[in-house]
Parts: sequence; structure tokens; C-alpha cells
Amino acid sequence: MADTQIRYPTLHPMFEELRGARVVLRPYTLADAEERHSANAESRDHLRPWEPEQADAFQTLDETRDWIVRVSADWLLRKRFSMGIWHIQTHRYLGGIGLRPREPDGWAIPAFSIGYWVRVSEQGHGYVTEAVRLLTAYVLTALQAQRIEIVCDARNTRSMAVAERVGFVQEGRLRNAWRYADGTLADEMVYALTPADTLSPIDSDTTSG
Repeated sequence: MADTQIRYPTLHPMFEELRGARVVLRPYTLADAEERHSANAESRDHLRPWEPEQADAFQTLDETRDWIVRVSADWLLRKRFSMGIWHIQTHRYLGGIGLRPREPDGWAIPAFSIGYWVRVSEQGHGYVTEAVRLLTAYVLTALQAQRIEIVCDARNTRSMAVAERVGFVQEGRLRNAWRYADGTLADEMVYALTPADTLSPIDSDTTSG
């Protein structure tokens, strides 16, 4: 067994929050339901091309609360880690970021994937770039990850730019990987970062992503 393999993920400690220069990442609580619901409501049209299921979800506060309970359970079981991104000074909810073990057995490597989104009114300030770098640094050190992936729609240039700014390496393009709601075939871009790669420094004046 490799020294980095995590035998019992449920017993492995996870952070309560990660703090950067401008953002803080932490798991959701039921007290966050209203902000999560409001952010999703304002961003439905923006999310629909990339995350159609999320665009149509969170229609009510109860639906949002139910989702928070479910992802909280997944956090405890170490199946996936859903976090909010908040502004450190204003405490405004900015968007979400998620981490999950890479299938089929990410904890054995360990290998993980990261996904993210930002509410429409907070685009272009570099918050997601900072959040992704913050989480990536944690996963490399605390979880001793040997691989971290970002997979996104080939049309989503903003998401690709975030991956590239943080230092993820573009490994390929998966052609005809899934279909849009209208039946059109879609390609996916695969980015990855390993301990052999270098995390890029994040300029606090970044104005995109």
C-alpha cells in the first residue's frame, strides 16, 4: 500500500474552513439556505448551459435546506465535499466549490476532482481563481493528492481560464462526451495538477474568474 493511501476516509480529518486573502471556504449549514437559494435564483440563465440540473434546482427554501442536509451527510461519509465561497470582509455569499474523490477509487491514489461556480453579480473579480487555488493547495498537502482534476465544457472559456491561471495542465479534449438538452453533442476539456506541477501565484488584483 502506498504511504499516501487513505485507508479509512471517514476517519480522516477535514477542515472547518479555509481562509485566503479575500475568500473563505466552508461547508454549508442550514443557516446558509436563504443565501444559497438567492444566489442560484439570480444565476439560473448563466448556469443552464454548463450545469442544467443546478439551474433548475433550489426552487424553494425547503428544497435548498434538503440539499444542504444531504451534502452535509456526504461530507461526513467523505463521499463529496460541497462548500460555499464567502467574501472575508463583507460575508457575502459568492458561489460554490466542490471536491470529490475521483472515480472509481480516488481515496486509494489519492485523486480528486474540483468543480466551481460563481453567482452572476460577482463574476470578474477573481474570487473563484482564489478559491480553487486555496482548495488545491489544501488537497495537495493535507490529503497528499497525487492528482487533482478539473473537467469542464469545451465552450466554457471562463472555467478553463480559472484552471489555467491556477496552474492546471490541459491534458486533452473528450469529444462527444455528453449531450445538451437539445440533443447537441458536447466536448469536455480535461485539466489536471499533480505534485510535480507548480501552483501559480494568485494576484489579488485579478479581474476575471
